[in-house]
Amino acid sequence: MNKIPYLQKGDLIEIVAPAKAIESKYVEFAKNFLEQEGFLVKISGNCLGRHNYFSGTDAQRLHDFQAALDNPEVKAILCARGGYGAVRIVDAIKWANQLIHPKWIVGFSDITVFHQQMQFLEQKSIHGTMPLNFEENTPESLQTLINALTGKSYKIEIDSCQKNQKGSANGELIGGNLSIIYSLIGTNCQPSYKNKILFIEEVGEQLYALDRMLFSLKKAGILDEISGLIIGGMTNMKDSTEVSIGMTIEDIVLQHFTYKKIPICFNFPSGHLDDNRALILGENVYLKIDSKVCLEFKL
Repeated sequence: MNKIPYLQKGDLIEIVAPAKAIESKYVEFAKNFLEQEGFLVKISGNCLGRHNYFSGTDAQRLHDFQAALDNPEVKAILCARGGYGAVRIVDAIKWANQLIHPKWIVGFSDITVFHQQMQFLEQKSIHGTMPLNFEENTPESLQTLINALTGKSYKIEIDSCQKNQKGSANGELIGGNLSIIYSLIGTNCQPSYKNKILFIEEVGEQLYALDRMLFSLKKAGILDEISGLIIGGMTNMKDSTEVSIGMTIEDIVLQHFTYKKIPICFNFPSGHLDDNRALILGENVYLKIDSKVCLEFKL
């Protein structure tokens, strides 16, 4: 795994929109914030465009991402928002320069497509907040993003939940949005999960869909391979309107670990949340779950 240089003040961050269209006010807010933090910020040519649902045609979105990837002056690519669209261009991206001169790719939600690609290529990336959410994010969300980009060690510590499974694990952190991970099982983007600490988060899904996706991970052998599990935001999840599925989120997860005792925590502050702490995927981390939950990044 090639080491990605951490950012210094004066380094250039490019904001691109590889998926859904975004309003300019969100991008401008993020640009101003990052400039106040001492970085230079470039907005890609089609970032504020619109083509139906997307920020541009597939060709336009591909052009912007590829140009940022190939530009040696750009030290980090910050995706403007998720939605849908990354999978439409991921296979057309020429990743050679990323392998030779890697740079940080930042985002979450649909951007998990790129995180999966990076993990498959054994490259690190940052599961972190995006310009769409900067204005509503907690200070901790933005500070952990800056820490991750600049290589400042940090840890995320929260109170433990009753349904957590206690324990500790050292290993490489992997994961992202569960729907995306589920959709990429068996594809040319699926990374190895062996002995990894898996992070998942989700938004707006039915509880039975969560159940289905976890069964798919189980049947693919993924849940048997991991050494720890971090459940982030399960935001606006919905039960069936006619007859309840009869299980909580915790029940749905824990049914898969009756005979496999690994550390598992719920309600971790990362995902579709205002408190969306940055996670460096591909980084070796230490996870401890007791009366507190602690995830530590020693950079």
